[in-house]
Amino acid sequence: MNVKKILCWPPLLAGVGAGVTIGILGYITYESVLSPTNYGLWLLASFGSTVVVVFGYPNNEFAQPKNIFFGHLITALVGIIFVTFFEVSFFTIGLAVGISVLLMIALKVTHPPAGGNPITVMLGGVSFQFLIFPIMVGAITIIIGGIIYNSLILKRKYPITWK
Repeated sequence: MNVKKILCWPPLLAGVGAGVTIGILGYITYESVLSPTNYGLWLLASFGSTVVVVFGYPNNEFAQPKNIFFGHLITALVGIIFVTFFEVSFFTIGLAVGISVLLMIALKVTHPPAGGNPITVMLGGVSFQFLIFPIMVGAITIIIGGIIYNSLILKRKYPITWK
C-alpha cells in the first residue's frame, strides 16, 4: 500500500482543506468570544459550495478571490435590497436571483455558489449588517484559507489571478 499516494489523493486533500476552513468559520460562529455578539455569524450555507470550488478546483475562474468576494457581496446586496423594499414572494425571489446572476456575469465576478445568497437573505430577512458578517468576513476567511492551503501547504499556484 502506497501511503504517500493515499495521503496525496486530490479528493482527500480538497476535503481536508474544505473541512478545516468551514470548521474555523463554525468555531468562530458557535464557540468563540464573538459568538454571542452581532459579529458572531461567520457561516452561510453557500460557503459550503464555495469551499468545494476553492479546494477542489482552485484553477477554475470561479475559485479566484475576486469572484468569491464580489460574487458573494453583490448577490447578498441584491437580496438585501429586495427584502428591504419588496415583499418576499416567489416572484421577488426569482427576480433577485436573476438580477444577481446578471450582475455577476456582467461584472465578470461569477461565483456560482453565491447564486443562492439572495434566497438565503430574503428568507432570513437580514439587514445590511449581513454584508459584513458573514458575507465579507466569511469570504475573506475562505480566500485566506485557500491561499494558505493551496499555495503554502500544497505548493499549488493559487490564486491564478487577482484580476
